[in-house]
Amino acid sequence: MKKTIYYIVLTLCCLSTVSCAGFLDKTPTDKLSSDLVYTDPVLAENAVRGVYNNLLWDFNSTENVAYNWDAYAGVLDPVDYFRGSIAFLSGNVLSTNGVFTTFWKRWYEGINRANDVINNIGRVPGMSEAVKQQRIAECRFIRALYYYRLNCRWRGVPVYLENLAPDEYTRGRSEEDVVWQTIIDDCNYCIENENLPDKYGASDSNYGRVTKGAAYMLRGKVYLWQKKYELAEADFIKIGELGYGLYDGNYADLFLEANEKSREMIFSIQFIPQKGFGNALSYIYGNVETVSKGNDQFVVNTDFADSYQNRNGKPFSWDDVFPGYSKLTPQARSAYFLRDDLTDTEISSLKDYGADMSLYLPSGNEARLKAAYAQRDPRLAATVILPYSTYVGGSTGAALTYTSRHPYRRDTAPELDLQTRYTTRMYYWMRKFVARGTECQASEYTGIDMPVFRYADVLLCLAEALNEQGRTPEAIGYVNKVRDRAGVAELDSNTWTAVEGQDDLRQRIIDEKHWEFAGESGTLYEDELRWGVWHQRRFLGSAPGEQSEAGLKQVWGENVAPYIYAGDYCYRWAVPQSERERNGNLSQNADWN
Repeated sequence: MKKTIYYIVLTLCCLSTVSCAGFLDKTPTDKLSSDLVYTDPVLAENAVRGVYNNLLWDFNSTENVAYNWDAYAGVLDPVDYFRGSIAFLSGNVLSTNGVFTTFWKRWYEGINRANDVINNIGRVPGMSEAVKQQRIAECRFIRALYYYRLNCRWRGVPVYLENLAPDEYTRGRSEEDVVWQTIIDDCNYCIENENLPDKYGASDSNYGRVTKGAAYMLRGKVYLWQKKYELAEADFIKIGELGYGLYDGNYADLFLEANEKSREMIFSIQFIPQKGFGNALSYIYGNVETVSKGNDQFVVNTDFADSYQNRNGKPFSWDDVFPGYSKLTPQARSAYFLRDDLTDTEISSLKDYGADMSLYLPSGNEARLKAAYAQRDPRLAATVILPYSTYVGGSTGAALTYTSRHPYRRDTAPELDLQTRYTTRMYYWMRKFVARGTECQASEYTGIDMPVFRYADVLLCLAEALNEQGRTPEAIGYVNKVRDRAGVAELDSNTWTAVEGQDDLRQRIIDEKHWEFAGESGTLYEDELRWGVWHQRRFLGSAPGEQSEAGLKQVWGENVAPYIYAGDYCYRWAVPQSERERNGNLSQNADWN
């Protein structure tokens, strides 16, 4: 499947019909019509690849990855001038904001491509009926996935199961439950289709195509939205029966290209290291020492980084490490994060900044801080380049080891400081999905696949479904499978991990999902909307219109760019104003007018 991605150029010439009104205002003159495409099996297969190709959009360019869903969730922060790409953070988002139009357009384009195949491939001569049915099932799943993304954000959108003439895209929004049922119907078709396999082995040339496992996962997630927990439970259990399971190696290694086809991956977007078809996350997350000199566009939110537990399950607190830490100003406690052997000039500058240098150890500051991180949940170090940890970069063409230190010095080998685009500040720089050494030679693009669904999510969704049915003790066991792999203490194994009932486990599952899936830019934002915790996780519960304590912070907590919460109406996205002008039947979500 990865190899066939090269042949997408032909695919893009296959779709002549339009998506929702306004996206394509006329039939392009340089594209093949459906009448021609579906007279030839090769062209028809290319049309199917075009459906898959649309999935690449979120990650296959440095511009597109600027819309990072974990920066909408309370996990990542956009740095400096990139903040404008993330709607909602300023508290002043309008229905005319480009993000609403961008994703309405992209996802309906994906639906349009899927509809084209679903409604036409059945008449292709020379293609077996089994292949036709399999391709229809694949496209119905992808259509369902797009409707899922739309419904999570808008909670009711127009439903089109066929392509229409440009002036016929005038339907109003279907009710939220109608859209959920549309998704379920497509998943049912996939699950009941005998031509769709349960899963593919890593060596199968079809690896990357839709499977029944993916359909069960998507349907189960819809059941969670609908609070149909027994049905969700059955779907998540079935996925394990199909042969999926946790990757049995180190958590950090799961996100290497060598392990991207492990049995944990239920459905993932396939990439090759080539512009237009590669994963741009390494460049967006990466630093100056990363191959192609990464952009440091997103960093891990400091409050989120501080939420990772200790290995023994005890909640982490800087006051346990440095007594009185929380009573100090952020500037004063920055002294704990400074490098050894500061120069007189550096000390003078830091005093002017407000660092309490009486807290500083000239020859042991680094070791003391590293010890504070050493006992944390290993997923933190797998996700973040922690202060005074090392990173192997390849920007020079050779694999060199750098250390994250503050203040930064342009040292020479072997004492190399990690250089970022913000050397005067210390953030939690990203490690997950960032190329190591010279393993990526394709400029800004890697071949690392992006998980859409993986089995760890199955286990945590199953735990949620059981817990919401009141079966809390049973649910704990599924959470512990994820914690065991991560290397942290099991729930109910000591005082700190003792579960105090359904409400307590509900919060623990929310936390566990964030620690497990940070930086994957997918499931967390949608889950925060579903759980109703987005306001708390992203804005720390601040009042609408008021400057929040949440924001882009240095590692010691100095708030460089506070966020502002606009209001609860943002839980449902604005229907794009431009689409409402084209289609008078589109109603607006409450308070966006």
